[in-house]
Amino acid sequence: MKYVLTLIGNSQTPLDKTHVDAAAAALPGQSQADWLKDTHACDLPFDADDMAHAEAEVRKALQGIAIDIIAQPAEGRRKKLLVADMDSTIIEQECIDELAAELGIKDRIAEITERAMRGEIDFEPALRERVSLLKGLKAASLESVFDKRITETPGGRLLTATMRAHGATCALVSGGFTFFTHRVAKAVGFDHNQANELIFENDLLTGEVGEPILGRQAKIDALVHFRSQLGLARHETMAVGDGANDLGMIGEAGLGVAFHAKPVVAEAADARIDHGDLSALLFIQGYRESELAGA
Repeated sequence: MKYVLTLIGNSQTPLDKTHVDAAAAALPGQSQADWLKDTHACDLPFDADDMAHAEAEVRKALQGIAIDIIAQPAEGRRKKLLVADMDSTIIEQECIDELAAELGIKDRIAEITERAMRGEIDFEPALRERVSLLKGLKAASLESVFDKRITETPGGRLLTATMRAHGATCALVSGGFTFFTHRVAKAVGFDHNQANELIFENDLLTGEVGEPILGRQAKIDALVHFRSQLGLARHETMAVGDGANDLGMIGEAGLGVAFHAKPVVAEAADARIDHGDLSALLFIQGYRESELAGA
């Protein structure tokens, strides 16, 4: 079969035979269900003249059901490079918004963050504006934010551990700050990380960020760099993110995934995960339960 459609359930909506049968009936021809993990993920191989149309028909058949649906070419699913955004992707928060909470201005900064992530304003000036509002924040507050406010998105450690166990490289690329990416990368299991540098003076934020600011283009550059360094073809790479500054790397990757993303990103990505956790990125690649790290 030329294509494969993957159905992925979640803790609130376990995947069952009813979902799979409805999806199979909406696909052209006869599709034989191949369960990757019971109650969680199932592949449906199929042939079609128009892959996107076939996926759309399945979405219609399962409309209103919180199941993730991804159609893609069957060949080359297993990726050798993962490039991931951090904020609201690998972790559940936007770090800069949580720093703002320390100063009692979270709502003010979060509004700017939201507009930037939706692509309504450019990332670089939006970052400079938000960091300027953090002037005077104590260095110790960053450690407090990381310890008390930052939580990992479920499935992240399983994602990196499984991919690395099968020979892949995982890179965390963020428009946020190195203070957080260093810690998150170590905890979650990334091989590499990059982000922006906050500037301190006498253990207080100066309200400035190191130049040049690493935004949308820096994420593209990182993907291209690691792809070249590892000698990989484009189809062997995957990128995942949620905001407008992730659009470039999502478009550059062999498979670009929008994860609980803003509408502009979900519409542009090759695949979208709206309901599941980060382990969904493994089932997209065809990993079976027996292949997961720790299985």
